[in-house]
Amino acid sequence: MQIDFKKYHDGLVPAIIQDSTTLKVLMLGFMNQKALDRTMDLKVVTFFSRSKNRLWTKGEESKNFLFVKEIRIDCDNDSLLIKVQPAGPVCHNGDDTCWAEENSAQSFIPVLESVIAQRKNDPAEESYTSSLFKKGINKIAQKVGEEAVELVIEAKDDNDELFKNEAADLLFHYLILLQAKGMTMNDIEDVLKQRHAINK
Repeated sequence: MQIDFKKYHDGLVPAIIQDSTTLKVLMLGFMNQKALDRTMDLKVVTFFSRSKNRLWTKGEESKNFLFVKEIRIDCDNDSLLIKVQPAGPVCHNGDDTCWAEENSAQSFIPVLESVIAQRKNDPAEESYTSSLFKKGINKIAQKVGEEAVELVIEAKDDNDELFKNEAADLLFHYLILLQAKGMTMNDIEDVLKQRHAINK
């Protein structure tokens, strides 16, 4: 990435942070070359903090990390747009954004995907989801298969509550599998949109 860090006297460029799902602007920070390099290496947003005078990974204390999905440069090569999946409230005041706006999605799925991503990138010892990631892709895929079979079995009966619960189990494990493959529902939706456009 050819960023013009020398354009400003302090060697910092603005980095606009945007939710990759809701497209809500979450916060504004500043990066130098080292902050950008660490952000790209860790896939977690890291700024240069002017108040701390050091690199600062957002969420290093709160654990509300910003997991990087995409980085874009503006037309003048002097500012960044970073699309993320936030693992929790972004503002230090506990708000969703630094402008006290609600960062709500129309679906609960993006929220659940953020939780799953957090369990993957910041494992918790007591977390079932983290334990699946630890066991690897084969175990995760096996669980998806098991849940699919259980859903098919329930589909043949007339208990709607059991069917809904099995459907939820399958969807949950499917989202874990997508995350293990480095994907989200947005990637799958893109495929469906492409198919829809072709088959109109």
